[in-house]
Amino acid sequence: MTGTLTLSRGAARTERLDRRQDERHLILVRLVATVTLLLGTLYIAWRWLFSLNPDALWIAVPLVLAETYSLIDVTFFAITVWRVRRRPRPPAPPRDWTVDVFIATYNEPIDLVLRTAEAAKRIHYPHRTWVLDDGNRPELREAIEREGIGYLTRGAAWDGHQRHAKAGNLNNAILATEGEFILVLDADQVPDARILDHTLGYFLDDSVAFVQTPQTFGNVGSRDPLGSDAPLFYGPIQQGKDAWNAAFFCGSNAVLRREALMQLAIARYVKDVERSVAHALRRASRVLEQARRTDDGKDPVLSAALSALDDAIGETRRSLQDGEPIALATFELQRRVEGISRDLVAIQLHAAALDLADLAGETGIAADLDFTAAVDQLSSGESSPLAAFTAVQALIRSLDVDLGSEAQPLMPLATISVTEDMATAMRLHSAGWRSVYHHENLAVGLAPEDLGTMLRQRLRWAQGTVQVMLRENPHLQRSMTFAQRLMYAATGWSYLSGFATVVYFAAPIAYLCFGVLPATADPIQFLVHFLPFLAASRLLFLVGSRGIPTRRGRQYSVALFPVWIRATVTAAANVFFARPLDFVVTPKTRQRTGNALRLVWPQAVMAVLLAVSVPIGVARVTLGVAEPIPVLVNVVWVAVDLAALGVLVSALRYRGYGKEAE
Repeated sequence: MTGTLTLSRGAARTERLDRRQDERHLILVRLVATVTLLLGTLYIAWRWLFSLNPDALWIAVPLVLAETYSLIDVTFFAITVWRVRRRPRPPAPPRDWTVDVFIATYNEPIDLVLRTAEAAKRIHYPHRTWVLDDGNRPELREAIEREGIGYLTRGAAWDGHQRHAKAGNLNNAILATEGEFILVLDADQVPDARILDHTLGYFLDDSVAFVQTPQTFGNVGSRDPLGSDAPLFYGPIQQGKDAWNAAFFCGSNAVLRREALMQLAIARYVKDVERSVAHALRRASRVLEQARRTDDGKDPVLSAALSALDDAIGETRRSLQDGEPIALATFELQRRVEGISRDLVAIQLHAAALDLADLAGETGIAADLDFTAAVDQLSSGESSPLAAFTAVQALIRSLDVDLGSEAQPLMPLATISVTEDMATAMRLHSAGWRSVYHHENLAVGLAPEDLGTMLRQRLRWAQGTVQVMLRENPHLQRSMTFAQRLMYAATGWSYLSGFATVVYFAAPIAYLCFGVLPATADPIQFLVHFLPFLAASRLLFLVGSRGIPTRRGRQYSVALFPVWIRATVTAAANVFFARPLDFVVTPKTRQRTGNALRLVWPQAVMAVLLAVSVPIGVARVTLGVAEPIPVLVNVVWVAVDLAALGVLVSALRYRGYGKEAE
């Protein structure tokens, strides 16, 4: 008993020391952040107001815009780490909660899926494991069922409908299962047996929607040539977002509350139906207005019918505004439209029948007409003699409260993006739910083992983020806190860096090759203003990251500038012009890419241009047409750029984990 008490006191003392250390570190972070933002604001103000070269605005303005972008990027980081939450271990969860473990797979090797499924089956907390096979492979079904593990795939209801990639696979499984909580794993993420014991306790807080844990990889060496590990994101950044109640759901290694997802699905369903009904009613009103202008009162019967139809649509709008259920209001409208159409056709056919009777009396030719059948046929829509009624009837029939365009009306996970995780998290936060980031490695996955796979993976992540930013701008989500909006905006903002990087490359080339200076200040004056901000921002990243190595991540943020630009452009084209984006599952084994240099040809071209600009600048100094100090400053600038691009050299030479030394 005494020993247990001593251990308890020791743990409490250690916890107090850690808390004090965190408090001191937080004070240091805030001090450095304040100094950095002050110096950055002074520098950017000086650049805009006193240093622009009016004779070279074509490069001067883009460069200062790029620098302003970088200051905003630093500001986002400072806000993120301004509050960092290091959570204590949650209490033990009750043992009677029901949990479904989902392993999403499409075309991964069967032995890889089996390894993850068997590890999931061994999770300590009582649960049911399911493999969600979007490839519908009989051999995988047989292997999974032989292990006593649940197997799910999509049914015929999905045929002919959008599949929504991984989001659709998970949504199909959510409606086919019943667990109160759902652990989502990618096919390669092998879980620790304690993962549920260490995360479910957070859900004792009824407002928590999901708990995210880090994603780590077992096939990444110490050099990490492809930059797969993300210790800064799955560390200070997620902990900072967590402090603002804005931790991200990252698609795997996360536990979600079914109630939160279903609440989200129902709310989204209602919103989609309301939008569909409002759109159909607006279009129907426009069709009627055009029909009235065409008729212009020439046909009193038609005019009366059009007015009756317009009244019916107006009454439907008022009923919906008064809170009448959509299904009842739209059903009543459909019934009234059919009745008006039938009455109008009946009147026209009655007149036609009288004409035929007169004709039969005059000529002796009998005219048989099945009046009821003719009315039914002509008032059905497509055979109606009135184009306006045909169009309106089609619109009214489109008031489909079952959302027939989807395989299932309820979609708990967001389907607006090729990355369902961030969009779902943002919707949950908008709905008032809370999130948790649990900083403990509880699953180990596989990172890409070739450059081509890594590039496709980063492209998809960036495209998905930009899609979410454009479709559901966080700044317009009034139900989120201001801090939450900033946390989401920061992620979207980071993918615009590709455009700024191009400018940072172009500026030294412009001077070294052509003598074009974007700033009018002399180099010493420029450095006096710039270096303090640069040093402070580097110190902020060092202190804010708590010493976690960030060099490789910074290099790739620069070196992958073509990926970020392509992602932004293609995602915008998808959102605004409906151009499709292909969802590509990240391969879990090394892929043959042939000549890998073709994957990074824009970076190679830029590296050549940067390298060539150096001897040209030196030659211009030798010839006396350039000043030595500005050239030296720009040569150093080029060296920094080339060092960032140099990360791709090791990536091109990488032959997969375990072969780095070969």
